[in-house]
Amino acid sequence: MSFQIGDIAPDFEAETTQGKIKFHDWIGDSWCILFSHPKDFTPVCTTELGYMAKLEPEFEKRNVKVIGLSVDPVDNHAKWAADIAETQGATPHYPMIGDTDLSVSKLYGMLPAAASGDASVRTPADNQTVRNVFVIGPDKKIKLIIVYPMTTGRNFDEVLRVIDSLQLTAKHRVATPVNWKQGEDVIIAGSVSDEEAKTIYPDGWKAPRPYLRIVPQPR
Repeated sequence: MSFQIGDIAPDFEAETTQGKIKFHDWIGDSWCILFSHPKDFTPVCTTELGYMAKLEPEFEKRNVKVIGLSVDPVDNHAKWAADIAETQGATPHYPMIGDTDLSVSKLYGMLPAAASGDASVRTPADNQTVRNVFVIGPDKKIKLIIVYPMTTGRNFDEVLRVIDSLQLTAKHRVATPVNWKQGEDVIIAGSVSDEEAKTIYPDGWKAPRPYLRIVPQPR
């Protein structure tokens, strides 16, 4: 099964390093980042989990819950966390799903339905497609999907930037331009007529083209 932006994120129950969860209940009224890993004790993922641990306070400020997933058992995740703390200088405090039967990986289309359920005999190469980032909104809909190859570390600063854009555009009828960062000018959404825009933005806007209406970021 494959998913697109706007689809409902599949619900599931799973064991994690912080106990059993029911995914939608765990998200609650928050935003969520679900990021997956092909195997514990893999080098690129070790750096990623460490950096995410450092960034977690920034996501918390934005009401974003972080949860990881690997096909290995929860007990392995706890041992891996010790390595991450020692080598990366930060301890993951977010939960990690133990997807030993590959059920969540299959549910989210990261592995084919025919994949073997025995995680212990699978190598990182077998699971190389389990390298996704899903951003899920409080409405439980998928807002972003990024898939990375095993040899390329993820850019979680970019994920944080996207969260800022998603939360802004969910609240205001605007879009964010290329390389936008928090506090920079935005674009009035195409769904807003000029007449509506005059009410929303009484001070006007810059328009190098009629379809490109630029205003300061709404507060």
